[in-house]
Amino acid sequence: MTISADEKQRLVMGVTFALVLSGCEPTVTTEKDSNKSEDVAHEDMKDMVYTNDGIIPNGLMKAEYSKYIVGSEAIIQTDHMEGMKGATATIVGAFYTTAYSINYTPTDGSAKVLDHKWVIHEEIENPASAPLEEGTEVTVLANHMKGMEGAKAEIESAEQTTVYMIDYFSTTDGNKVTNHKWVVEDELSEK
Repeated sequence: MTISADEKQRLVMGVTFALVLSGCEPTVTTEKDSNKSEDVAHEDMKDMVYTNDGIIPNGLMKAEYSKYIVGSEAIIQTDHMEGMKGATATIVGAFYTTAYSINYTPTDGSAKVLDHKWVIHEEIENPASAPLEEGTEVTVLANHMKGMEGAKAEIESAEQTTVYMIDYFSTTDGNKVTNHKWVVEDELSEK
């Protein structure tokens, strides 16, 4: 099968767009041998695809009081993914829960992901009471990224806070990202 130059360019653009929507820029390691690992650059994670379904996990409660209300705008102060930092976010949902940074091994055989932010308590299979302790091993129910749902993970850190689902336009390419899960309150600032 021969691929034309136009088809190659569309393929490269599609992979680039998938990377922009990948949800974060985690540190990723691959095993070279049983004793050595190395970091893999974000641009090498071609199969990492961010999913933006907008589905609210069962049991997640709306925040009674949140700094940013649904429909309001804020400036994103984090860089979970390229084109995020400095973008204007529209708040789609505000919920009070425990947010976790996790290390996990994707179910699709991709390299281990370190310090992925954020998975919330309601996205963990049969969790003990919140907050879970650092080092706790869990199974992830979230499908933010390809290979995340059903993955075994370890809690890196926990933060009881308001989490937000947001829409924004990437500062890198102008593409709209909808229903991004999650940013925590201190990752936003007033517009």
